Amino acid sequence: MDELPVGAEGTIVEVRCDRPIARRLMEMGVLPGTRVAVVRVAPLGDPIQLRLRSYSLSIRRREAAGIVLGDVCEPVTARAVAEQAPS
Repeated sequence: MDELPVGAEGTIVEVRCDRPIARRLMEMGVLPGTRVAVVRVAPLGDPIQLRLRSYSLSIRRREAAGIVLGDVCEPVTARAVAEQAPS
């Protein structure tokens, strides 16, 4: 999850972190089956702000690296729409 762009979203499949970190994330709602979206990334790449279960959560990039997502939807940019439009 740490490499997703802002606006991307997906469903949590698994949390692969050290046990204490995984437990803390799960206590905050980072659970398999939960939809999560990347809202913002700090200028230096750390932390990452997520939206899940109707609230925002900021986590470290290394913690986000342990969150495995499925059913990922990349954000659609205005440029991508313009490139696909008929000339």
